[in-house]
Parts: sequence; structure tokens; C-alpha cells
Amino acid sequence: MWQRRRVPQGTVHHPVFARFYASCCGPAADARAGVAALRKELLTGTTGRVIEVGAGTGLNFAHYPGTVSEVVAIEPEPTLREVARSAAAHAEVPVDLVPGVAEALPVKSEAFDTAVASLVLCSVREVQRALLELRRVLRPGGELRFFEHGRAAGRGLAAVQWSLDRTVWPLLMGGCHTGRDPLGEIRTAGFEVLRVRRLRVPERGPTLPTSPAVLGTARRPAD
Repeated sequence: MWQRRRVPQGTVHHPVFARFYASCCGPAADARAGVAALRKELLTGTTGRVIEVGAGTGLNFAHYPGTVSEVVAIEPEPTLREVARSAAAHAEVPVDLVPGVAEALPVKSEAFDTAVASLVLCSVREVQRALLELRRVLRPGGELRFFEHGRAAGRGLAAVQWSLDRTVWPLLMGGCHTGRDPLGEIRTAGFEVLRVRRLRVPERGPTLPTSPAVLGTARRPAD
């Protein structure tokens, strides 16, 4: 089903953040913030074999439709991966939870119909390497579904993001960066963006450094 590849030097281990995230950001909080509905929108219409990177605690698993035959969920953080096992056990589709990092996916090339990147490109060590790996494991014409927060359009919030990313935010939030450009990175990696929606998360309430987001679909071009 999957094969191990050498992972980059170093490991992903954020036990304090992982315990905080697992306790404070469960399904109920996801629904209150409107994120659960966005996850459902992200995954509607997915089919066949799916690879999801940075699965976290498995909050996406409940939203995969019956048209999906299998989800291979990659999660490098041990604490989060352990919590995700329960979500995988209750999912309506088969979920195979696998340790690994996005920059060196432990799976064969062109083995998946769909790839899912959901609130993960903010925290990977090498964004382009991770996206090129997703392109590698997708079949030609396969889809990349993405839901990511990123760089603000307004100069004021963008300046706040710049400052946070160079100081405390990645240290406190498990390697997260607020001001990356996920849409630009996806295009640079050679994906064809089919549709994209810019949004604010949460839709109501104060604007957070992580509020600007994009949700959409891209495609690996047919060779």
C-alpha cells in the first residue's frame, strides 16, 4: 500500500503545541469557527485514492465522501497522530494513518487520484519540496484540494504577519507561519489552479493573523 522512503534529517516533534491543539481544537471548536463547513466544501466530490498531508488530529476524516476508496493520511507529529487514530477508526471511508513528512512522502509515484493539503503548508519546513512531492504522487490529471491560510492583502496585517513569523509565532504554534503565499507556491510547483475562493476565517469576529485564507482545487497537468 505504501513504502518507506528516507525522510529529511530531523523530526517533527511539538508535544506542548500538539497537546494544546488536540484539547482546544476538536470537532466542536471546528464547527463553531465555521471550519468544519469549509472542510466539507474542500472534500466534496473527491474520489478514488486520496493522500492527505499533515492530517493533524484527523478533523478532515469525517468529511470524506463515499466516493473515496482509501485515504492515506500522513502525520509526522506523534501526539497528533495518536489522536488521529480515533478519528480514523470512526471514519466512513478507510483511513491508513502513516508517519512521515510532506517533503519525503513514503508512497509510490502517481499512486493517487487526489491530494489534500489542509492548513499544513504554513508549517512544513520546505513548501516547494512538499508540493513537488504531492505532484509526484498524483497521477497525471489528478487533483490537489487545498485549504490554507496565508499572506494578507492589506499592508497593515501583512506587516503584523511578517513580524510574528520572524519572532514568536512559529515557536509557539508548532512551526506555523502566518504570511506564506500558498496559492503562489502551488502555481510555482507546476499545478494548474482550476478554482479558488478567498475567504476570512472565522467569517465573523476579530481578524486574526491567520484569518486570510484560500480554498480551491488545482490539477497536476497531464504529461
